[in-house]
Amino acid sequence: MSKFNRAGRFATSPVRGVRGGTTHEGGPGHARDAKSELFVLAVANMVGEQTFYETADDRDARFRTLVGEVALTDPAWLTRMIGWLRGDAGMRSASVVAAAEAVMSRLCASLDGGNRQLIDAALRRADEPGELLAYWTGRYGRGIPKPVKRGIGDAVRRLYDERSLAKYDSGTSRSAPRRSEDRSSGTSSRRFRFGDVLELTHPKPASAVQGDLFKHAIDRRHDRDEAVPASLKVLRARAELLELPVAERRELFSRPGAVERLKAAGMTWESVAGWLQGPLDAPVWEALIPSMGYFALLRNLRNFDRAGVSDEAAERVAERLVSGAAGSRVLPMRYLSAYRAVSSDRWARPLSRALDASLAHVPSLGGRTLILVDRSGSMFFTQSERSQLSYADTAAVFGTGLALRAERADLVEFGSTHRRIEVRRGDSVLKTVERFGSLGGTETAAAVRAHYRGHDRVVIVTDEQVWAGHRGADPTAGVPAKVPVYTWNLVGYRHGHGPSGTANRHTFAGLSDHGFAMIPLLERGRDAPWPF
Repeated sequence: MSKFNRAGRFATSPVRGVRGGTTHEGGPGHARDAKSELFVLAVANMVGEQTFYETADDRDARFRTLVGEVALTDPAWLTRMIGWLRGDAGMRSASVVAAAEAVMSRLCASLDGGNRQLIDAALRRADEPGELLAYWTGRYGRGIPKPVKRGIGDAVRRLYDERSLAKYDSGTSRSAPRRSEDRSSGTSSRRFRFGDVLELTHPKPASAVQGDLFKHAIDRRHDRDEAVPASLKVLRARAELLELPVAERRELFSRPGAVERLKAAGMTWESVAGWLQGPLDAPVWEALIPSMGYFALLRNLRNFDRAGVSDEAAERVAERLVSGAAGSRVLPMRYLSAYRAVSSDRWARPLSRALDASLAHVPSLGGRTLILVDRSGSMFFTQSERSQLSYADTAAVFGTGLALRAERADLVEFGSTHRRIEVRRGDSVLKTVERFGSLGGTETAAAVRAHYRGHDRVVIVTDEQVWAGHRGADPTAGVPAKVPVYTWNLVGYRHGHGPSGTANRHTFAGLSDHGFAMIPLLERGRDAPWPF
C-alpha cells in the first residue's frame, strides 16, 4: 500500500511559517525558519534601502544575521541561493553582501571549504569583483582573506575581457571619486578599478590574450603610457577613435560603416555620449538604435523623444519592444516605469503590448480564482531611492496579470476597505493598473471573508503586515482547508500573516513572474522545491 503517493496528501512548499510573534502592526504573526526568512527577505532586499516598517540599517542587519546563520549550517544551499539570487532574481547588491557576510561568518567559525565558491557565485558582471572588494574593505578593513581573493579571481577569469574593460573600467575623466560612501555598512570604501582587483587577487589568466589584458589594465590604472598590445584588437580600435579630434567625431555618423566601427571598438551608447562630449541628437540616436540592446531601448524612450527621433525610427523601436518582450528577462514593472516616464503617446500601445507579453510565464489557472491585491499605506513605499515604483504598483501589475490570464478571476484591492476591480480578457495591464487606489490599513482577513465565494484558490499579493485587533487576523483561516491559499510576499518582513509550507497554505516571494508557475505544480499534488 502506498504511504505517501495517494489522494488527499497535501503538497509542501519551501517557505515554512508557524504561529509565533506579531506583525509590525501588532497582528498575530507567523515566524519562519532561518532559510525561509532569508529567502523571503533576499529577493526583496535592495540593500541600504528603507522600507515602511524597517530602517535600512535594521533591515541590512537582519539580512547579515540570517546569512551568517545559514552559512554555518548549510553553505551548499546558500551558495545555490546566492547564484540564483544574482542570476534569475537579478539582485546584485544583495548577492554581493550575502557572499561576503557568509564567508566572514564561516571564517570566524574557522570553517574551511566552500568559501571560495560562495564568493564566485555572487559575481556575474565584470564590475562586481570591484563591488565586492569595496564592500569587504569598507566593512572589514584592508585585510582580504585568501578565499575571498580566490573567489574573486575565479570570477575575474570568467568576466574580464576587452569589452568589459572598455565598459566598466572608468578612466580618470569618467571615474567616480576615489572614496565613496557604502550605504550598507555605513563606512567609507575605496572604489576598485580592474587594475586594483588584479593586483589584490592575482588571478592566473585563462589565455595569453587575457594575460595581455591583465597587464594593460594594471598599466592604465597606474597611468603608464604604454601602447595597447596588438592582441587587444577591440581596445586598439577604441584608442583610434579616441584620437579623433572632438570636432570631427559627430561627422563620423554621416559616413558608411560608422556604427560597425563603434561596435568593433566596444563603444556602448553610454560611452558614445561621453566620446562626443555633447548630447546625442536624433541622427546619432537613429544610427545607434539598430545595435542597442533591449533594455537600453526601454530606458531611453524619453531620450529618443527629447532628441526628436523620427517616427520611422520610433516604429522600429516599438516593434522590437513588443517582439522581444517575452524573451528579454525584463521584469514587467520596468514597462510600467517606462510608461510613466514618457510623455509621448507613441509609446503607450507598444509598452502595453510588451508588458502583456512579458507575463508569458504567468500560468493560465483553471476554475475560479480570487486574487487580492494589497493597497494599504505600507505598500506605497518605493522599492529604492532611484525607483518611482512602489510595492503597491508591483502588486497591482502581478495581480492584474494573473487575473487576465486566469479562466475566471475576481480581482480585489484591499486595505482598511476593499473593492472589486473589473477585468475582462483582452484588457491592458497598464490601463487596469490605473484603476487601483490607496485604501489605508491592512485588514486582509476582512477582504477574504467579503469576497471568498467557493473559489478554487485564493492568491494574496501583499507585505503581510495585518492590523491588530480586527476579527480573524489570519486571512487564510477564512478559506476552507481543502482550498489552497497562496501568499505572495513582496517586501520580506520577518513575520507573515498566516501558516505556510503545507496544508494548502503556501508563501512565495520576489518580484518575478516565474514563481507563479509553482501554483499548478502544487495543485497537481507535487512538492514545490526551492527555485534553485
